[in-house]
Amino acid sequence: MSGSLTGRTALVTGASSGLGIEFARDLARRGAAVVLAARSEAPMQALASELRAAGATVHVHCVDLADAAARTALAAQLEAEGLAIDVLVNNAGFGVFGAFADTEWERLDAMLAVDVVALTHLTRLFVPAMRARGFGRVLQVASTGAFQPTPSYAAYAAAKSYVLAFSHALDVELRGSGVRCTVVSPGVTATQFLAVSGQRATWYQRLTRMQAPAVARQGVEAMLSGRSGVITGWINALMAHGTRLMPRNVAARVAGVLMRN
Repeated sequence: MSGSLTGRTALVTGASSGLGIEFARDLARRGAAVVLAARSEAPMQALASELRAAGATVHVHCVDLADAAARTALAAQLEAEGLAIDVLVNNAGFGVFGAFADTEWERLDAMLAVDVVALTHLTRLFVPAMRARGFGRVLQVASTGAFQPTPSYAAYAAAKSYVLAFSHALDVELRGSGVRCTVVSPGVTATQFLAVSGQRATWYQRLTRMQAPAVARQGVEAMLSGRSGVITGWINALMAHGTRLMPRNVAARVAGVLMRN
């Protein structure tokens, strides 16, 4: 494991489950003080106890990241506590599976509020101070779905395409400032993603599924090495890059077959 973060403070969103927990564990092992932010307090407190027992400094903030006022209040509270965020991991998010025209708008609206708006707002809240201090690392969580239109995940894949494009553009803007932005694009990961989205695992998803600790480690290591992006897993990388050789309508049809229950 490379890359020490001793003396640095990392904020991890969506830190109550799945990849958020693994990002927090990985960062804490590297010496970072960790700020956990999510809606569900009990699992964050359990994680905080685990990390503190291993010697880490941990702060827990129960916050609804879909609420713009709550995001602003979180940044203000951390500043008031004297916590300068050196590493921001925008992990919070979820998917919605199903035909777009048959999906309740409330679910789509909530997904876009977290996956797109909250990620963008939190980046805007913390990057200026990083730049002023001359150091910062931002890790945005996209998806292999960002690389092609994906029927049954139409809005989710489009949201992750936004994250991918936004992150690469921001990283170029920040060159020379001491701040870097990295985007990690996992494929199917052994978390609660499918259960929350409402999908049963397909044969393709079972074949390519990765364990969450490995995904988190690859993302953090890419961030610390200053890479602008990483796709986790060689099969995922092959499939994602392969879509660039296809017309978009063909890529969409292939993705639709692979996602079909």
